[in-house]
Amino acid sequence: MSERYIAAVEISSSKIIASIGKTSGEGQLDVVAVEEENEVEGVRYGIIQNLEETSVRVSRLFSQLEHRTGVAPRKIKGVFVGLSGRSLKSITTEVSINLPEATEITGEIIGRLSNDAKRKAIDNTLEVVDAVPRIYHVGNAETHSPKGAVGNSIQATYDLIVCRPELKRNLTRTIPDKLGVRIEGFVVTALATGHLILTPDEKRLGCMLVDMGAETTTVTIYRKGCLRYFATLPLGGRNITRDITSLNVLEERAEQIKIASGNAMGQDTPSSLNMNGVKLTDINNLVVARAEEIVANVMEQIEYAGMKETDLPGGIICIGGGSKLQGMMDLLELQSGLPVRRGILPQYVHIEDSHAANKNLIQVVSVLYAGATLSNQECLEIQQKEQIPVTGEAPVEEPRSKAPSERKRKTNRFVEGLARRIGSIFSNPDDDSELME
Repeated sequence: MSERYIAAVEISSSKIIASIGKTSGEGQLDVVAVEEENEVEGVRYGIIQNLEETSVRVSRLFSQLEHRTGVAPRKIKGVFVGLSGRSLKSITTEVSINLPEATEITGEIIGRLSNDAKRKAIDNTLEVVDAVPRIYHVGNAETHSPKGAVGNSIQATYDLIVCRPELKRNLTRTIPDKLGVRIEGFVVTALATGHLILTPDEKRLGCMLVDMGAETTTVTIYRKGCLRYFATLPLGGRNITRDITSLNVLEERAEQIKIASGNAMGQDTPSSLNMNGVKLTDINNLVVARAEEIVANVMEQIEYAGMKETDLPGGIICIGGGSKLQGMMDLLELQSGLPVRRGILPQYVHIEDSHAANKNLIQVVSVLYAGATLSNQECLEIQQKEQIPVTGEAPVEEPRSKAPSERKRKTNRFVEGLARRIGSIFSNPDDDSELME
């Protein structure tokens, strides 16, 4: 990675988070500044519903970042945008190309294969975001790296990443159209996160990455080093919060109760305690029921992927605010029978912003890192001061007003001259030439 500044923004149903990172030639990413806006009303299930409200919030975040130490006086001119939302999923497709005998596979041939995959007929309500290769066959040989191989045909299995068109369209209408900031690239957040926090061994063995958000839960499954399945479930931590509101409390208070007292594993014995008139037993009954539903839907994705729990010895890696609910990871481990760990950032990502230590940074930092490694774009610039053009003409001097002392001296000389003339008339009455001058 060349040394440069990268900007990224991740817009979700619970928050908007923007960040600026600086890359080094040694491959390290320094996260210089992070800013966050919570309680986003204009986004539902990851899709922007209110363009104006969202653009105002994003603009405010960009302005705050630009004033941070280590960033100022630079201005954000471009940004990488994370793609997440309930319409994102993968569709498996196969494509092939017949070639002349003993043809060397080049990057151009692989590019043709990828374009053919993206053009495959799918639901016309969906847009293809990316085509992720799973496996190639050159002739009869299976490979993950076909470039340079020789054969008379090439076949590939791709996972097409698709979404509803309004997901990208509303992001474009919010950031470039309203704010005048270029989108340097759309990054599928779930795939970028898997690339950053999953180890190569976990991917080869088989593992599942679960991102539990406010209104959606994203599941990505890897096996033999590549993506095998991707789906977004319309369930998240906010479902638990809204269940608690049925106990006649406002949503803000329900969120506080969930964090303080909720437990996905429940209690062994009923409790007679209450919180401001709300019984803890009632709270835990609601939390457990919804948590079990979320976990059951997550586990069902393994079957939809055509796999079994035994195909995932690498275990389950959890991220997202929903996974921080007390007992949620224990419940997932109990139901799956697989090892469960919390996802963390790798050591080559350094968080310089001390104020961001307790924030959920994995998603936005993954988008930052993808922007740093997959492109050479510079997202920030120092604006040059406007200079007056040089025309080559000499400046025109403004008429200089005479100073009062100079005007006084000229007046005195005039009076003295007039007095001499009058004196000469009286001394020589016959000569009146000076009066006619």
